[in-house]
Amino acid sequence: MSVWLPTSPCTPEACAGHEGATASVARAVLRLAAAVALILLGILGAPPVRLLPAGPRHTVVRVWSAALVRAFGIRVTVHGSPGPGGGRLLVANHISWLDIPLVAAALPCRMLAKSDIRAWPVLGRLAGQAGTLFIERDRIRALPVTVGTITGALLAGDRVTVFPEGSTWCGRAQGTFRRAAFQAALDARVPVQPLRLTYLRCDGSPAGAPAFVGDDPLTASLWRIARARGVRAEVRLLPRIPPGRYAHRRDLAAAAQRAVAGIPAAAPTALPGIPAQRATPSATDRDSANRPAASVHHWVSSSPAAASSARTPS
Repeated sequence: MSVWLPTSPCTPEACAGHEGATASVARAVLRLAAAVALILLGILGAPPVRLLPAGPRHTVVRVWSAALVRAFGIRVTVHGSPGPGGGRLLVANHISWLDIPLVAAALPCRMLAKSDIRAWPVLGRLAGQAGTLFIERDRIRALPVTVGTITGALLAGDRVTVFPEGSTWCGRAQGTFRRAAFQAALDARVPVQPLRLTYLRCDGSPAGAPAFVGDDPLTASLWRIARARGVRAEVRLLPRIPPGRYAHRRDLAAAAQRAVAGIPAAAPTALPGIPAQRATPSATDRDSANRPAASVHHWVSSSPAAASSARTPS
């Protein structure tokens, strides 16, 4: 792995355990079978669905995505209004591969994902048919091309979802938002829509089962989620950041990160001719600030999780 890639301290052993009720093996197998059936249906149905007008197409995508998450026994709740259409950069915290259908269940969009996903059995083909934008994570020189591709999609009126942490976190802490994708929003002059994703147990505490972190194999993650009971997922559509409010991608990324983390905005500073806010000095300026204090994971383990994960690009 390249040293410049973002990492998180989360590991399956420390973060991805499920302490609640579990489903029987038979029920878990039925859940996986239902999910596979929906994925195959999605692959077969993608070509004709792409021919539909935008409104009906988005409805089909929302229903299918919500059904896929529900097939794993996870209830979905969406808070907030999608707002008007048009090009928009969606940015969210990243916990699991489930984040992709979860976001689509709220706002159908194009995803930015690492190129490795194209090689995943079945899911890779589905991602390609859904218009996913792929990035070569290990090639930093390809980043300007990726930003240009995102800008083009935004100018064409597409909604593009990015997970700016560049890596999956367990949901009990978050990583620093990388700035690159925010340049596309500035270049295209489109709003940025922050989203907050959470997976919760019945008592409202964070659910560990959906976390897809560290070197967790996909098969193990699938089985763990299928066996978990009482997990619910929430998507919060937070207020959009209008174009022109921030002049620099650093400040725009910091503002989006504060919104997703639920931190109050910094005091506004006027820019010539437009209302604006300047972010307070943030961790986005220092790659070394990519890791939280080890104590954020002590609820599971008395020793900090030290291994890194690098799931999705920024």
